[in-house]
Amino acid sequence: MKLSIPGRASATAVVAAATLLTGGSIAGAAPAPAAAAAAPDLPVANVKAHLAQLQSIATANGGNRAHGRAGYKASLDYVKAKLDAAGFTTTVQQFTSGGRTGYNLIADWPGGNTSQVVMAGSHLDSVTAGPGINDNGSGSAAVLETALAVARAGYQPTKHLRFAWWGAEELGMVGSRYYVNSLTTANRSKISGYLNFDMIGSPNPGYFVYDDDPTIEKTFKTYFTGIGVSTEIETEGDGRSDHAPFKSAGIPVGGLFSGADYIKTSAQAAKWGGTAGKAFDACYHSSCDTSSNINDTALDRNADALAYAVWQLSA
Repeated sequence: MKLSIPGRASATAVVAAATLLTGGSIAGAAPAPAAAAAAPDLPVANVKAHLAQLQSIATANGGNRAHGRAGYKASLDYVKAKLDAAGFTTTVQQFTSGGRTGYNLIADWPGGNTSQVVMAGSHLDSVTAGPGINDNGSGSAAVLETALAVARAGYQPTKHLRFAWWGAEELGMVGSRYYVNSLTTANRSKISGYLNFDMIGSPNPGYFVYDDDPTIEKTFKTYFTGIGVSTEIETEGDGRSDHAPFKSAGIPVGGLFSGADYIKTSAQAAKWGGTAGKAFDACYHSSCDTSSNINDTALDRNADALAYAVWQLSA
């Protein structure tokens, strides 16, 4: 994430959420006429295996995976290879920022109505100070595992699914803004919703849902209610992560967040556990944001919520 800002259960146990509206707006969507296919329960071990690979990449490349550095390109190559092997159509988009070459990775799942595109994305770059395993290996790994779960299930949704990993978010959402700006007006209008995942495994976690599009927000809240986890509205993220360029372009957005360097209150510790008076992620933008800087429960819950939302909103 660019700037500091303040239980597992089967998805079949959660009530089906409303689907996306045709024509690029989700707000006010009508309920689906039939229950959507149940989303898979993502194995958290799989998500952590991706994080272990990102940690190894950082360790082998100067301790980080930052824009314009070898660790970033190696991270992108790792994700792309997994997606290519699973049957996705991948595209690498190149841009320049700060005199260094950056890359976005876009992965389309074949099929679905390409006039109604549901996107899920995360930034893949770290800061130069560390490997960025929570910020934002956690979101990147969960988006990757969700995409691979789509392939394993042979899922054929009504809408078209697209996944994305952004470069140079830490420099001001450069990659995601480049992508949105490169779209024609017609292609922007085809994106029914963009879901963003930036820091979802914080070691002293909270459970925050973006306060943006009402139907996306409700979908995430429905999932967490179904597993008995309270959420709070995340209102500090506008302009600070990769959903911002989409929102500015009029595309409905939503997402999840487990907290950065703000301090967990006593009330939050009472409902979520963890330690009051301590940051959600004390290693935010630091060298200690390693593979040990992850709360497995938060990572598991948020990854499953991600998959649930992708399945529900694309059905």
